[in-house]
Amino acid sequence: MVEAALLFTPGPLTTRTETRRAMLDDWGSREPAFTAMTTELGERLLDIAGARSSHVAIPLQGSGTFIVEAAIGTLVAPSDLLLVLVNGAYGDRMVEIARRLGRRIEVLRWPENRPVDPVVVERALIDCPAITHLALVHCETTSGLLNPLEAVATIAARHKKPLLLDAMSSFGALPLDLGGTVVAALLASSNKCLESVPGIAFALIERSLIARAKGVAPSLSLDLFDQWRGLESNGQWRFTPPVQVVAALLEALRALEVEGGPRARARRYAANFRTLAEGMQRLGFRLFLDPSVQAPIIATFHAPGDERFRFDAFYAALAKRGFIIYPGKLTGNASFRIGCIGALEPADFEQLVAAIASVLDDFGLAPERAAEVQSFDASAEVRR
Repeated sequence: MVEAALLFTPGPLTTRTETRRAMLDDWGSREPAFTAMTTELGERLLDIAGARSSHVAIPLQGSGTFIVEAAIGTLVAPSDLLLVLVNGAYGDRMVEIARRLGRRIEVLRWPENRPVDPVVVERALIDCPAITHLALVHCETTSGLLNPLEAVATIAARHKKPLLLDAMSSFGALPLDLGGTVVAALLASSNKCLESVPGIAFALIERSLIARAKGVAPSLSLDLFDQWRGLESNGQWRFTPPVQVVAALLEALRALEVEGGPRARARRYAANFRTLAEGMQRLGFRLFLDPSVQAPIIATFHAPGDERFRFDAFYAALAKRGFIIYPGKLTGNASFRIGCIGALEPADFEQLVAAIASVLDDFGLAPERAAEVQSFDASAEVRR
């Protein structure tokens, strides 16, 4: 029997046996036992964010992009003006979604290695009072960059603009307390820091905001108002839910509680990142981001300067050894990405670094060493 490969990716990712085992049973989508599972799912998601008294949890079939599109379509009316803050591919995806939905938008952009500047954001709100909503990616999966959520949320609240937060790569690990940080809609999915399988995304939306969204969505299946009202009325999904995926996510949420919650998970991810970063530096690889803006979720590395380096061959050689990584997603730099999340421990990253060293040796390649030795302080409880 071939041993399963380990996924060093930003999702889908390596999951626990117990999480996968939870999918072995069949469930009727209308039976009381499954309705109870859906209720528990929503309560646990709200509790992670400290938002049970202020927000509602609305699950949706599909990937993270589904919930982003559903939220923009449901919460941003055609007459509204959405300001999207972009420094990576997932900010750009929000822009594309809003445009396809016919929503009015303004865009502020920063380089892929620079965080959103709150001063610039506030100036934009002052200069353009017609802006009604803001959209921000908390941790850009493009690079692993952590944007200044608290500062942006404070500005949005001061100007009374609802903030839509893409928290795909942060929810479940990085601190997100909606009792203290004003976020109107938090959007995330099952298959990243929650360490479950793909298939469910969800929105945690201020009750007062979703209550005003009747008839706004141009889509039937992506109407979060109708999805919410259906769940409120009878606890059931409007359309056939991915029942086994719900069971897996519920099991994963229970495992998160047993681990000690998001802070404990952040410590493990930080240890994973530190092991990876220090090991890769010994091999001569350089991180794309400055440590001050690096989240311990995903690490982007510059590709070696050696013209003989080919990512496809590098990837295939690692996959053959049982290690799966991701290609880069940067627009202007040759790079590759390694996820630090999932059911992985520092020992797994030691094995990955050893495998990378072996591949480089087989190929006769050695990336140029960084000019300076950086200190990787990833005690990341985490930089907010």
